[in-house]
Amino acid sequence: MIRRIATTVAALALAAGTAAAAPDRLTLGMVLEPPNLDPTAGAAAAIDEVVYANVFEGLTRFAPDGSIRPALAQGWEVTEGGRVWTFRLHAGVTFHDGTAMDAEDVKFSLDRARAPDSANAQKALFAGIETVEVLDPLTVRVTLKAPNGAFDFNMAWGDAVIVAPETAAGNATSPVGTGPFRLARWVQGDRVELEANPAYWGEKPALAAATFRFIADPTAAFAAMMAGDVDAFPNYPAPETLAQLGADPRFRVIVGSTEGETILAMNNARPPLNDARVRAAIAHAIDRQAIIDGAMFGYGTPIGTHFAPHNPDYLDLTDLSAHDPDRARALLAEAGVSGLKLRLALPPPTYARRGGEIIAAQLRAVGIETEISNLEWAQWLEQVFKGRDFDLTIVSHTEPADINIYARADYYFHYARPEFVALMDRLSVTTDPAARSDLLKQAQQMIAEDHVNGYLFQLAKTGVANARVQGLWENAPTQANDLTAVRWAD
Repeated sequence: MIRRIATTVAALALAAGTAAAAPDRLTLGMVLEPPNLDPTAGAAAAIDEVVYANVFEGLTRFAPDGSIRPALAQGWEVTEGGRVWTFRLHAGVTFHDGTAMDAEDVKFSLDRARAPDSANAQKALFAGIETVEVLDPLTVRVTLKAPNGAFDFNMAWGDAVIVAPETAAGNATSPVGTGPFRLARWVQGDRVELEANPAYWGEKPALAAATFRFIADPTAAFAAMMAGDVDAFPNYPAPETLAQLGADPRFRVIVGSTEGETILAMNNARPPLNDARVRAAIAHAIDRQAIIDGAMFGYGTPIGTHFAPHNPDYLDLTDLSAHDPDRARALLAEAGVSGLKLRLALPPPTYARRGGEIIAAQLRAVGIETEISNLEWAQWLEQVFKGRDFDLTIVSHTEPADINIYARADYYFHYARPEFVALMDRLSVTTDPAARSDLLKQAQQMIAEDHVNGYLFQLAKTGVANARVQGLWENAPTQANDLTAVRWAD
């Protein structure tokens, strides 16, 4: 009997100790569900928000402060003035299916991304590659067509992760990467569950499992946080309740910056939007601060071009498209346009749906009517981004330093002015920091003066988390919910 009591006491003590220990599971809220889980075959930011640095890894990666760090490459040498990049890979890296990751997989991934039939949403990252050579199982040499001092930056994007030829075709639904987490389950319409990869080659994560729950409705997001159904919402969709959550000691509000230039995109190929005067009229009709206050409850920084205000090369060009309804009306009259009605396609995020209603009213005030269509994310990608079937749309471009998209003739807002393309061509072969800065400023000026799009605001990163959760990113140098350093405080 004494022995049984002692055993029972010991068991209770063990149970109590387990209960007191910090949890090793986390539930995160996300507004949008990714259309697939393959970052090399989709443009949706929600893909990277689940898999970047968690499931998939590249040669390099973005650190929380935006700097470039080694990932699958432990180091690299740059020769011939930035034209030849030789990457040395970590030894002992395996994919989630147990197969080895080596230089052949790197060659396959880069050649696949730059192939003519590539489905990669950022093929421009790889367009400068001339050859990819396997020097030995742990060494890859990439020779570029021209010097590029930022190739390590390109390789940090989610679109540049390393995949295996045996499993690449199935990554959309059954992703197989090299990261510290692997897919456990995807319940479409509800959640994605990840579990720690027991064979991970690098530093093991503190979390044993993580669940991404998809909650698009702001009211439901607030309720989920209050009830403890989610532990963190890194991109919280209800900024109007942040003050209430911040006053509650159970929570910590995390406000930082993103790479997200939020724009009223215009179809420059479609009359009358192919007339710069009409685009300028739309830009002058917009009151940025009213949109930030009304749609984002004051969170956001006004922008006048497609560049992040926290970037040292940023130019404040907001005066070029200052709110001026009289100027907007005059420009429309000068262009001979009256009774204009445009289609405004809005994807699900709060900034688009709420901002769209405000912008529609601002355009109406200068004589432009809009027909609003609320699209789900998959519809938006298919109709607007791929099909280019739109007049106006609102979207936040969260890819880092992506002004080069304006040089792409096939991009959805149809700009690619030859002089701008020439600027980007010069930038891609320029390594001197001062010269690169000058080219970037010229590029910002050109698209602002051409009023390619209506430049609204830099999206703030407004998040909320359980006060005990540590290691979430404050800022978002790329579109990611990196779990590698996330843990519960003791």
